[in-house]
Amino acid sequence: MSNDLVNSLSISSSGMKAQSLRMRVISENIANANSTGLTPGDMPYRRQVVSFESELDKATGANMVKVGEVSKDPSQFQTRYMPGHPSADADGYVKMPNVNTLVETMDMREAQRSYEANLNVIEVSHMMIMRTIDMLRG
Repeated sequence: MSNDLVNSLSISSSGMKAQSLRMRVISENIANANSTGLTPGDMPYRRQVVSFESELDKATGANMVKVGEVSKDPSQFQTRYMPGHPSADADGYVKMPNVNTLVETMDMREAQRSYEANLNVIEVSHMMIMRTIDMLRG
């Protein structure tokens, strides 16, 4: 059986793992899109971003996907005039998270498609391995 087929399973599996983490981080961002501080001066939730890296698997010689880091998005917070809010400053403005739910939704769709593409590679590789085994038995 070809090592390439087995390697394709490992590569796609690493891609699925990375995209799963990305979807979890995006879910956290969406869930906290309105999480402000509790008192004036408190910082709201800060969006997180996942970066990926290529990592050489020395045993197989294949480049695997790995999560480089989950970092905080340094973009500015928006402010919203909400004078009755517990975290409003003296002028009545509240710092809001730097999360744009439209961007997060698009990122989630991209992560989902990448996950599904890796899953398709695994399914095809598995099918090819099984057909090879069947031919060898036959």
